[in-house]
Amino acid sequence: MIRFFSWTTGVVLLVASPLWAEKPLDYNRDVRPILSENCFYCHGPDPEHREADLRLDDPQSAKESVIVAGDAHASEFFARILADEDMRMPPVESGKKLSKQQIATLKRWIEEGAPFEKHWAYVPPKSTSTPEVEHKDWPQSDIDRYLLARMESEGFAPAPQADKVTLIRRVTFDLTGLPPTLEEVQSFLADESPDAFEKVVDRLLASDRYGERMAAYWLDLVRFADTVGYHGDQDHNISPYRDYVLDAFNDNKPFDQFTREQLAGDLLPGSSIDQKIASGYNRLLQTTHEGGLQEKEYLAIYAADRVRNVSQVWMGATVGCAQCHSHKYDPYTITDFYSLAAFFADVDEAKHFKVGTNALPTKRPPEMKVLSKRERAELAHLQAELDQMSGEATEETKRLQGQIDALNASARLTMVTEAIEPRTMRVLPRGNWLDETGEVVKPAVPVFLGSIESNDKRASRLDLADWLVDTKQGTGALTSRVFVNRLWYLFYGIGLSSSLGDFGGQGEPPVHPELLDHLAIDFYEHGWDVKRMVKQMVMTAAYQQSSQATAEARERDPYNRFYSHQLRHRLSAEMIRDNALAVSGLLNLEYGGPSAKPYQPAGYYRNLNFPQRTYHADEDEQQWRRGVYVHWQRQFVHPSLMAFDAPSREECTVQRPTSNTPLAALALLNDPTYIEAAREFATRILTQANTNDQSRLEVAFELALSRRPDATETQVLTQILNENRAVYRQDSAAAAKLLAIGLKPSDNKLELAELAAWTQVARVIFNLDEFITRN
Repeated sequence: MIRFFSWTTGVVLLVASPLWAEKPLDYNRDVRPILSENCFYCHGPDPEHREADLRLDDPQSAKESVIVAGDAHASEFFARILADEDMRMPPVESGKKLSKQQIATLKRWIEEGAPFEKHWAYVPPKSTSTPEVEHKDWPQSDIDRYLLARMESEGFAPAPQADKVTLIRRVTFDLTGLPPTLEEVQSFLADESPDAFEKVVDRLLASDRYGERMAAYWLDLVRFADTVGYHGDQDHNISPYRDYVLDAFNDNKPFDQFTREQLAGDLLPGSSIDQKIASGYNRLLQTTHEGGLQEKEYLAIYAADRVRNVSQVWMGATVGCAQCHSHKYDPYTITDFYSLAAFFADVDEAKHFKVGTNALPTKRPPEMKVLSKRERAELAHLQAELDQMSGEATEETKRLQGQIDALNASARLTMVTEAIEPRTMRVLPRGNWLDETGEVVKPAVPVFLGSIESNDKRASRLDLADWLVDTKQGTGALTSRVFVNRLWYLFYGIGLSSSLGDFGGQGEPPVHPELLDHLAIDFYEHGWDVKRMVKQMVMTAAYQQSSQATAEARERDPYNRFYSHQLRHRLSAEMIRDNALAVSGLLNLEYGGPSAKPYQPAGYYRNLNFPQRTYHADEDEQQWRRGVYVHWQRQFVHPSLMAFDAPSREECTVQRPTSNTPLAALALLNDPTYIEAAREFATRILTQANTNDQSRLEVAFELALSRRPDATETQVLTQILNENRAVYRQDSAAAAKLLAIGLKPSDNKLELAELAAWTQVARVIFNLDEFITRN
């Protein structure tokens, strides 16, 4: 066996040596990652910091000076790799050192002629014929054929299909972020038709819950939050933008249109209310309302923030690294950076600089008062009903008018984009906003990626958006590749390229490049249809595999890059909270609207100033809304969500980390949301099952985990139940104190000690790994 180690991802790939020997090296897969990690910092795209005027990312420079194609021992490049410490490359002081395998790879590459290739991420996707496979009865789609062909070439076999309970739980969490109900599980188990799983998928894609689940990920990407972030971190008005995103996914808005509306909704002909709301994307960044701020400084900060976000969200690129100097690893220049920033020079910031205050919420004009799409539809329906009635005032007309008035009164302010005369944008040497010696630039895309034809007019944000989704004259095909890779990550646990936010030189080449290109082309050729692509990904034999890997697969492919089984991973912070609320029966499924404020430790905001503030948790059913609606305080993210790795949303988050700390268990045990949910879950158990403890435990497991407990689980939980019964029968005050937690009154028809004891059992179930894991 030969091991290939990717320094960018830490992933080890093992392949049979005969297979390796038959195939020439692939520059993008095998060589570029080594050079990028070890050489490009000093011998790459950045001219200002380039050493010895040598570019190892450029074939002409490399072969004219240090590489003799076909002869490693005649190449200065290879000699310096093997040199003594005082002459060795990379230098000892850099802290980088090539492994024996990497040296062997570079030697072989030179001997094969040192072929260079354009970086894979900047080459438009190519169509390939669907590969032939040996086991023709396994694939359910072309996706499966691509995966299976690679599996077979690497000596892997697919895992068996997961059991039906696992399947419905997996796909329900993946597509809605919620667990399936007991009735949904039973219905799927009873359906023996060939299209039973497809019917489940179609039902989930048609649910409002789908849009909420997908929106939660998009909001991470665009750094959506309810507060300004800098200085006093005051609240600002933006919740209608979240409703727009929910509707966009539920209505299956084509992704190219979704892109245009956010970047340039205000510039679209006949811009609608929803398109203006969508333009709030440009206002999602962190802002300051500090007295005495330097406008030029923050205009530079805002410009840099927008370039970082746009490039990462749509391009999978780290153009932000070119703010102070040209990129060390990719062809982005400092001029490219400020030319991209110039697209946003027409965004009106002057108003909020003038009237921004420490009020809650702060003023961030331009703002407009709006109803959501669904609220406007409801208003039109009510008005139509009222118009059909006679002019006489009746109880019914009064009722309708009251509803209309209440709906109009519920309109919310939201930040929007208004175009003004563009500010002058110039290159800031070393990113210094005080340095005005840099050249003035106009809006333009990175030079190496082409140009925008604007007929001698200044290119606009709409031109940029069009370029990002134009598959002929722009980079639409590349944008498509970035987006489908992220969709793949959502449903398979790891992207076809694991570098979700960096398709550049420091990112990982895709393990299945032909499949990634196939998906990208399929996506844009079918109208950028997100639901269609999602359905294709989950309707595969690969998606429906068991997550039980063989010992050989775990050793040879520890990160499951060949997808020979499914992956298990912890649910996101919001999903864990939603899961507990759903199982308890507390979950409020109201759609859209203002942000919700769940229970939070007293004094958590004590260090927030300008102004000082006290957090006031909701005291109605808003308390039990889904996590996607939770108030997002950038400087003080809700501690229960933060314990499960929710980001601050100060920057684009393409993939949340997954930590394993005692804080997570403590949050599940002690956060009032989970205690209240455990009590309501216990109430369900006691009211839905008979008085037999065994049957109640079975109901508890079926509601929470869609299965029955085994003998060990029954024994342990029965012991916990009996121990707590004894405690609470002796100490009714302790039982009453436990059951008093939360807004919802405890069911006084149930025996105090019994409900308290079962609440403790419910808390244990909430803490099971299985409860917080997508299998």
